[in-house]
Amino acid sequence: MSKKKICVVINNRANYARIKSFLIEAQKNKKIDLQIIAAGSSVLAKYGNIDKVLKKDKLKLNVKLHTIVEGNDPICMAKTTSQTLSELSTTFSRLRPDIVVVIGDRYENLAVAIAASYMNIALAHIQGGEVTGSIDETVRHAITKLSHIHFVCTKRAKFFLINMGEKKETIFNTGCPSIDLVNKLDKKIDSNFSKRNGYVGDQINFKNKYVVILFHPVTTEFSKNKEYIKYLLKALELLDNKIQIVILWPNIDSGTDYISKAIRVFINKKKNYKVAAYINFSPEDYIKLIYNSISLIGNSSSGIRESSFIGLPVVNIGSRQSNRERGKNVLDVKNKTSEIFNAINKQIVKEKFKKNNLYGDGKSGKRIVDI
Repeated sequence: MSKKKICVVINNRANYARIKSFLIEAQKNKKIDLQIIAAGSSVLAKYGNIDKVLKKDKLKLNVKLHTIVEGNDPICMAKTTSQTLSELSTTFSRLRPDIVVVIGDRYENLAVAIAASYMNIALAHIQGGEVTGSIDETVRHAITKLSHIHFVCTKRAKFFLINMGEKKETIFNTGCPSIDLVNKLDKKIDSNFSKRNGYVGDQINFKNKYVVILFHPVTTEFSKNKEYIKYLLKALELLDNKIQIVILWPNIDSGTDYISKAIRVFINKKKNYKVAAYINFSPEDYIKLIYNSISLIGNSSSGIRESSFIGLPVVNIGSRQSNRERGKNVLDVKNKTSEIFNAINKQIVKEKFKKNNLYGDGKSGKRIVDI
């Protein structure tokens, strides 16, 4: 019996973190010939070149594609989608996969779905059926309608897909593979953590209290991103100076330059508190970072997914995660300095919340592979 060629496209480091457990399980399965394509920001050094990460995890990279059109304007996202579609079409033609696996809701992943479906390749989608703010929701639903197999993360997501007209027998509630990593990982931060990941700013003592900031551009509110990051940074300046601040650089979406510049200015200010900025982390180190923090602040989906399983107090800002299912650990606020400041002060005095299995129980990767 010949092996099934399963092709996975990784367009950014977050994609990899979300799908890593599936990749490891797929590689171990004797019925599967795993193909990995790296594209988008995952191949760029400043966003965490995926080569070294895959090598460390003993996963083989089959193809590396340079598809990103960098820039601060929304047109760059459209052109990146076009470039990715063109490159993937050629690559799929050469690799001839039986199934292509795509995850999430990124614009680069829409190109994956279009290329596979037009080339009559079965498409499996992970994380469909979820509702959020920004254009991500539109992209996610578009990928759903192009897909043939659906691996959803929650009961509600499955219900939504059925209402969208997808066949029940093609929808599987497996949970999210990213929870697998949280479930298995030793959460202790080692002494080489900062040196290994590199940073600018102050040396953070991870034994003392710190908050983690992860704030991405809101593409549907492009003109307001400059204001939004200022509101957040002003709230951080008002915090008790004993609380250390760890900031992660935003993703590559349009508006990222406004946020990155504001962060650089914030770090270089004369200040009486400790602040450090990191470009990226391995999936394992990111989980360790947020697990040992007293709060995650921003608009990242990790504040909704992984943080619910950890029970981490989260301050979710603005519309980027609107209507996504969330646990009691999340406090939602508007892009307003006073609201952000008050919410942070409420969350940082709380103990961790009870672990929530809303997005999975830590066994998703193997379930998906078996199906």
